[in-house]
Parts: sequence; C-alpha cells; structure tokens
Amino acid sequence: MYKLLLCWRYLRTRYLALVCIVSVMLGVATLIVVNSVMGGFSTKLKERLHGLLSDVVIEAADYQGFGDAAGKLAHIRRDPMLSEKIEAMTPTLEIFAMLQYRYNDVPMTRPVRLIGIDPVGRSQVGGFSEFLVHSENRAHPARAFDLDPEGQRRYEFNHRGQSLLFREPPPVLAPGEKPPPDPPPSEIHVPHGAIIGYAIAHYRKRNVHPEDPEKDLTMLRPGEDIILTTVSGQKLAPVFDRFVVTDYIKTEMSEYDSNYVYVPLEHLQKLRAMENRVTSIQIKLKDYQDAPQVVARLKEIFASDYYEVQTWEEKQGPLLAAIRVEKGILNILLFMIIAVAGFGILAIFSMIVVEKTRDIGILKALGASNGGIMKIFLGYGLLLGVVGALIGTGLGLVITENINEIEHLLAKLTGQDIFPRDVYYFDRIPTDVQPMNVLLINLGAVAIAVVFSVLPALRAALLHPVRALRYE
Repeated sequence: MYKLLLCWRYLRTRYLALVCIVSVMLGVATLIVVNSVMGGFSTKLKERLHGLLSDVVIEAADYQGFGDAAGKLAHIRRDPMLSEKIEAMTPTLEIFAMLQYRYNDVPMTRPVRLIGIDPVGRSQVGGFSEFLVHSENRAHPARAFDLDPEGQRRYEFNHRGQSLLFREPPPVLAPGEKPPPDPPPSEIHVPHGAIIGYAIAHYRKRNVHPEDPEKDLTMLRPGEDIILTTVSGQKLAPVFDRFVVTDYIKTEMSEYDSNYVYVPLEHLQKLRAMENRVTSIQIKLKDYQDAPQVVARLKEIFASDYYEVQTWEEKQGPLLAAIRVEKGILNILLFMIIAVAGFGILAIFSMIVVEKTRDIGILKALGASNGGIMKIFLGYGLLLGVVGALIGTGLGLVITENINEIEHLLAKLTGQDIFPRDVYYFDRIPTDVQPMNVLLINLGAVAIAVVFSVLPALRAALLHPVRALRYE
C-alpha cells in the first residue's frame, strides 16, 4: 500500500514530472492523428482502386487485345467452380488517345486513357455508376451515354447557331420574283456519347473554401463536342471520331479524374477495327476471399494464352506496398517522440533517486525490500505513462474528429492551402480511427515509460541502507 501512496504523492508534488507527461501526451496524440489521417487516405485510395479495377482482371499482353471475348466469357461461365464464385463479368477495351476540344474558341489538346465499356455490365462489377455525377445516370447506367434534356438543348443550340451563322445569304430577287420556299429543317445528328473525367472538364481553383459553389471552373459541359484520336488495332493507323459529352465520372482521385474517358464499347471496337476484341475482362466475385482460387483456375483455363490474370491488389501491388512502407517508417519516426519522453523520465528519476537517497535508506531500515523500492519507481514510471497516454489519446481523438475545422483555421491564419484539393478533389480530409492502432500506441507509450524507469529503479533498489542514511 505504501508503494501506491508514494507514487501518487510524487505524481502530485513533483511538477517536473509534468514534462514527462506532456511529452508522452504529445507523442501519443501525434501518432493517433497521423495514423488516422493516413488510414483515411489509404482506405479511400483502396476503395477507389478496388472499384475501378474490380476483384479480378484478365488482361491481354498488348493493345491489340484478344478475340472472341463473348466465347471466353461463356467458357468461364461453363466452368462449375467459377460459375459458383463469380457474380458478374464485363469486357473492356482500353487504349491511349488524344482529346481535343475548344474552350473560349481556343483549341485544347491533352492525352487521355480511352476505355470502351458496356455501362450496364461495368456497373455490375462496380466502380462506375456510383462515381457518375448525374444522379439519373447513377440510377440507370444504361442511359449514361445518352444526353439529358439540358445537354440535348445545349447541343442543338450550338449546332443550329453555327448553321445560322455560316448559312448562305439570301439570293437577290428580280422585281416581281417570289422568294424560294424555305428548305425543310434538317435533323441534327448527335454523335456517340462520352463520359469524361471530372478533372478533364473542370479546373479546380486554388485557395478556395470547400463549400464555395464556384470552386471549380467548368470547361466542358454536357452537350459539347470533343474529338478523340487514337490508333487502329492492326495497322496502328491514326483514327478519330467526334463525341459529345454526356456526363462526368468523379472518383476524387486526380490520377483517374484527369485521364479517363469512357465511350461505348461497340463503337470503339468499330473505330479501331477490332470487332469482338477487347483488352481486358473484369470480374466481380461473390466473396473476395475466393480470389486466390479463382485466379489459379483462370490461369489453368488460359494457360496456353499470354494473358495476365491478377487480383486488383496484385495489379496495384507496388502502390499498396509503398503506402504500407511509408506508414511503417512514419510510425517508427514518430515513436521517437515518445522515446524522447522516455529519456526525460530516465533523467528525472535519476535526480529523484539522488534527492531521496536518505528517504530510501529510511524505508529500507524500516523493512522495505529491494523489490519494494524497485516497484515504487517502476510504478511511478507506469503511472506517468498511463496518465500521459490517456490524455494524449483524448487529445488525439479530438484533433482527428475536428481535423478539417483545424485545417481551415490554419489556412486562414497562414494564408497557405494546407490541404490542396486540386490533388485529390476531396472536400474533406479523410480519417479512419482504428481502435487496435490506438490500443497499440497506448501500450507502446506505457511500455517505453516503464522501460526507461528500470535503470533508476535498480539503482535505488541496490542502495545500501547504512550508506544511504549517511548520504549528505
């Protein structure tokens, strides 16, 4: 009982111990905030990558793709094991392209990734319809390549206006000659639709509040024309066609929103002279835990072909590995903050042992054992670690919960955009608090506090009672 009373008394009276508590608190709070923010970014990134790639992907070796896509899909469905584990499949045709459009009568050109899809099938494997901007297309992906009424009006206005602007002047009539009858109105041909990345059609203004409705400058609207130039499948000759923008895809990942353009699969096959050829088949599983068996079975079926069969994690392996390594190294570096607190505990406890040498001698003379003296200092270190870790946990959770409000305040004070929304197009900083990580951070902080208390505790326990009583 005397051990606990002494620990509590030292904690209340030794104000130098507050330095140790604050050090542990700041280390724990920093680790919790950083882990939560990195976990939020990692979770959101994985969700986007998983959705855009589906569970399993069968890819061709080159851009010429593979033929008889329908036959391969039927072959997969006939397999007893695969038919039980696969929920949906869809073929896609992917190729590089150049996108051209006009903004304020200025020609604009940029490279893009052109992907031919069946919108219904692509929505069934996930990662497409839920990212469409127009709610009507999200609910009915089959209409995604069709213009809505507003887009139809914009397209007709643009093209009828041009025809009126460049039409021939009326002929000069002789006296008494009747003017010719007006020609019948010509029907405006609407080209095939295209769904473009949100960042292709919009430019994110810098240093704007996320709630500002004018934070994005729109350069391409639904109903406006674009020209896509790519290469044919066999001769690699340049081919191009005119498309009309029908919707945007917004994944909140700038790498995809600034590069991806979706068009109807059949039209892209005809444009590239690749009828019934695709570059990949995307597969959604009923249970992702079955992915290793499905990949192994698909490799057996297509063993004679040069196809790459991978899960989405294998395809994005280097990126996911880089995230894990970065998070691990950052945790190690941040734990050094708590290690600094540990050295502070070591120094303060050493001072306490020197100051309390006579008191230690009295305790030993009254019958306290070496183990009892050692437990006093170890308990003191444990108490400092627990108090600092608990306060740090509360502080870290509060900062994590209000991280966006804090970011807005710091941005106003410093005049700098701390969280650049033109990179991720997130309106808020994502966070993901993992209880297990919080628990491990607390255990690590308490363990460091106790470990750095061992040496002063041993020194106090090994003091000879007579020499301690004679100490000046």
